[in-house]
Amino acid sequence: MSADGYPTSLGTSDPASIRLLGQDLARDLMGRVGFGELAFWLVAGHRPSPGQLRVFEAVLVALADHGFTPTAIASRLTYLSAPDSLQGALAAGLLGGGSRFLGVTEDTGLFLSSALASHQGPLPTDERGWDAMALEVLTGARAAGRLVPGLGHPVHKDVDPRTPVLIRLAEEEGTKGPHLALYEAVGRVHPRVIGRQLPLNGAGVCGAALADLGLPIPMLRGFALLARTAGLLGQLAEELRRPVAMDMYLHIDRAARYVPWDE
Repeated sequence: MSADGYPTSLGTSDPASIRLLGQDLARDLMGRVGFGELAFWLVAGHRPSPGQLRVFEAVLVALADHGFTPTAIASRLTYLSAPDSLQGALAAGLLGGGSRFLGVTEDTGLFLSSALASHQGPLPTDERGWDAMALEVLTGARAAGRLVPGLGHPVHKDVDPRTPVLIRLAEEEGTKGPHLALYEAVGRVHPRVIGRQLPLNGAGVCGAALADLGLPIPMLRGFALLARTAGLLGQLAEELRRPVAMDMYLHIDRAARYVPWDE
């Protein structure tokens, strides 16, 4: 151990008290700070403003649960197999948060952040300027063979219902910044580059909104996982109350058909 111990700005405790973020946990935080506010504070290092908190919690709500997605199915089937391991069932669902589900939040934030960081000169000040920048970014990504995250959705083919709501909330609370502005422009100009119209993905707009809140880009997937943890708990509570995992398992197992390896 170093002479100065192990520095932390988070939690410490002694026989008489617990301190978190420089506050007395029992006296200053419990019953006074909501969980969403605390989650923001733990990562950002400062308390969110009311507007920031409203947008942040809207993101958590937007990402909590979308029905029988692969993450929910994985959790339910793991719980069926190991009902004594709630933590295993939760972990099984969270481990599936990747480039197709949940990871889009971080991937979009990273894509937008990288584009903004590499932009030469001042950022645009109007829609026309953002459109020109988006066109340049999309053209470059296509030429490099890179996927543009946050475009398209497997279910919502025209409009992801979360996207306009979150943009409106960010505008109302004054948290809309360059990430959302560029993301909106991507939505306007991408048909000129890829030749078809795709909706702006709700998970992608969540990444843009979180980035505009100043949260660290490498942490964005963590917020998606935080939100989905609540959804998976709901899925497992429903599985306990009204089980369907056995039917899922039997449906797939009884439909299995052997084919030769090289067929």
